[in-house]
Amino acid sequence: MSDWTPEAGNPPVSTPDEPVGGEPAAAAPSFEPAGPAPLGVVRTPTGHTAVDARLERLADADHLPADGHIEVYEDVHRGLRAELTSLDARPAAVPGPPGTAAAPGAPSAYDNTHDHRS
Repeated sequence: MSDWTPEAGNPPVSTPDEPVGGEPAAAAPSFEPAGPAPLGVVRTPTGHTAVDARLERLADADHLPADGHIEVYEDVHRGLRAELTSLDARPAAVPGPPGTAAAPGAPSAYDNTHDHRS
């Protein structure tokens, strides 16, 4: 017990040894890292199978310590970038019956490469 008393008009101040408001003192904080735990982030399917597979790969990070997340995130990023790049690629020419589709580099039905002179 302490002989100290607060001055009139000032609220009592607790010391580090005394619990505030009659609550029991909390246990000392642990500085050990917590184990991996799922974040519970919902991944909504996009309908594109390759993209959905990449997004599901993110669940692998739930069971890794934080220093292992970067590998998963980089892998997913590479895969998503490849999927987006594939959308920009032109589809391969499909050969059709003769006279309907020109082969690459062949003159088209409308050839304006000749010189028009009057």
